[in-house]
Amino acid sequence: MPANLLQNIRRLGVLGGTFDPIHYGHLQIAEEVRERFNLDVVLFIPTGEPPHKPHGQANAEQRFIMTELATADHPRFTVSRLEIDRPGISFTVDTLQALHEEYPGVEIYLMMGADMALDFPTWRQPERILSLAHAVAVTRPGVQEEALRRHLATPAMHGIELVVAPGIALSSTEIRRRAREGKSLRYLIPDAVIGFIEKEGLYREDT
Repeated sequence: MPANLLQNIRRLGVLGGTFDPIHYGHLQIAEEVRERFNLDVVLFIPTGEPPHKPHGQANAEQRFIMTELATADHPRFTVSRLEIDRPGISFTVDTLQALHEEYPGVEIYLMMGADMALDFPTWRQPERILSLAHAVAVTRPGVQEEALRRHLATPAMHGIELVVAPGIALSSTEIRRRAREGKSLRYLIPDAVIGFIEKEGLYREDT
């Protein structure tokens, strides 16, 4: 990834998550939104200490490496250590504020899957988030599009834009389960990530 990728950009996409592990569903969301809004760069931000769910079986450094491996072949994707290196619980509003300070004048597009969008009113300072970024909710299998549209029409969700994507019915939970059971992960996550999981012995019953 070029060192100057984040220099002289106008539109920055942000996709956060535990990425435990990252899979093709995450990558497809990022590419769909990148193309839709003509984003210069999509910044993947692995969560350090997620506020809403416990750590998975991969530690923060392993999740960062898997995200780097998964995005390495895309010229407009890169990965940030912002939340991993920041102590304490990671909140989206703090991350967006830090990005504004580091990249003044850049338009930020915050991506969230449909399931995350449904919970958006419970996030810390949702109004502040919407003042810091263009929020984009992306459809995904398992969440009905019409239900999501109705939710986005409520006052608490005003300003969040809907993107209808092809969608890939994948979850990190399912991938971890398959790994524990010794089932194939091919075509679910990038080969480089599969190799790292095998090398590190991640998600096995005895880890």
